[in-house]
Parts: sequence; structure tokens; C-alpha cells
Amino acid sequence: MFMFQRSLRRGLMVAAMASACVLGLGVASHASAADPTPAKLAESLRKAFGQEVEVKAVTKTPVPGLYEVNVGAQIIYSDATGRYLFNGELLDVQAGTNLTEERLSDLNRIKWSDLPLKQAVKWVKGDGSRHIAVFSDPNCGYCKRLEQTFQEMDNITVHTFLFPILSPDSTLKSRQVWCASDRVKVWRDWMISRVSPTGASSCSTPLDRNLALGKKLGVSGTPAIFFTDGTRVPGAADAATLERKFASIKK
Repeated sequence: MFMFQRSLRRGLMVAAMASACVLGLGVASHASAADPTPAKLAESLRKAFGQEVEVKAVTKTPVPGLYEVNVGAQIIYSDATGRYLFNGELLDVQAGTNLTEERLSDLNRIKWSDLPLKQAVKWVKGDGSRHIAVFSDPNCGYCKRLEQTFQEMDNITVHTFLFPILSPDSTLKSRQVWCASDRVKVWRDWMISRVSPTGASSCSTPLDRNLALGKKLGVSGTPAIFFTDGTRVPGAADAATLERKFASIKK
């Protein structure tokens, strides 16, 4: 059982890290009241997983006999017995939609107004009319790629929550960025031009609060991108993906 739990946990971690640098029990309200399977399955999986993986909810999918299992900020799938699990994406090829992606977007939605933006490094390009928040580690290669992507875009305001999770050096660099007189310049010089921060690191910083916030929001890797409609995109999305997302947000 221990090996099974460890294997499952590893699988979930790998899925979370696939495009990024690096879980209360309940039955979702939209599950059919006539079908007792979600409640029974949730209880069975909780016993099987123990404390290793937190089962938050189990719901029916459009596929007969297949159930969605919400574990933390991720989704896995199970048959009605809990014997067979798979960790992957559920696609509707007829509709051309990614059902897993859509559900994750709903499950992990946040309230933009709850973000403490004063704890973030803010920079503006163009008229700054489109806002985006990013949890970023200074030593994360995907985060550097995302910063390069922002260079291709216009009319954006980026709120970067320094989120040092990769190494002690990440913490040092994050402190140096926050303590700088021009945080935006020092941050972008490092992320885009590889000019290492060299200034003081002894000022008061929001790093501990950022780490706590990330944990609360289920941020398990960097970069983690949040939009004003509360949805998120994990990993280093390209400019076309970000532009489509911005276009989909109702003003």
C-alpha cells in the first residue's frame, strides 16, 4: 500500500511539473442524488490513499462508468470501484474540447480581488489595461521563458508574486529583487538579460506571505498564471494562448 501511495503521489507531481518548475472529503453538488457511487467511491479512495493524497470530491463524467476525482488542485479518473485509476486528460473529440482542462479551470478558480497585489512586483507595458498575476521563482527556466513571452505582448500589467521554491538561492535573489530601489528593473534584468541581482537582501519582504498564499491557492509549481476572471494557466503559456485567454474574459 505504501508503494502504491508513493507511486500515485509521484505521478501527480510529475503531471503538475510537466510544464512548470517545482492535497476534506466531499461529493460535488452537481453529482446525481440518485447515484450513490460518488460518495462510496470517495470514501473508498480516502481509505486507500490514507494521508498521502487528499480526495476533495468525486463526480460523474459524461463517460458512463468513469468518475472524476479531485485531488488537491488536480484531477484523476477512476472506475466505479476505485480499482482502476488513470492520470491524464479527458477529451471530447466531437466537440473539440478538453474536459479536464475546463473542469480544472472551474475547480481552481480564485477571486481576483482577494489577491494582495501590494505583495507583487508590478510592471506595466502600453496602456496596462489587461492584468495578469504570476507566481514566479527567479531560478525557474519556464518563468524566464514566460518573461520573454511578455516582451511580445502589449497593453498588459503584470503582477509578479516572488515565489522562491526551488533553492536557497531563489530566496536570496527574491529578497534582492524586493529590496532593490527599482524592483522591476532588477527583476527583468535577471529574468530576461541574466544580469544577476547584487544588492541588499535584508529589508522586510512579503516572501513568507507569498509562499503561504501560494499554498492556499494550490500553487504547486512555477510559473502559475492567474487572470482577472479567476482562472489560471499553469506553466509557461505562449503569447497566442495568453492572447486567446485575454480575449475570452468578459469586460
